[in-house]
Amino acid sequence: MITEIGIVAGEIWHYLDQHGEVALVVLVKGIDKPRDNVLMSLGWLAREGHVILQQVEGDYRVSLRKDG
Repeated sequence: MITEIGIVAGEIWHYLDQHGEVALVVLVKGIDKPRDNVLMSLGWLAREGHVILQQVEGDYRVSLRKDG
């Protein structure tokens, strides 16, 4: 399971790099993996400080953290 979470985390990274900030529901559809896997992978990325999650009007927006 840890391997799958890592693979999906990589897919999330690439998706966000190509599409910029997106709604969580759009990310889940765009990754086309089980929602639970996307959420676990997103949590991993958030914990590591690689993504930014913002609650906006009852939904979540997700983007890559751009340090530079």
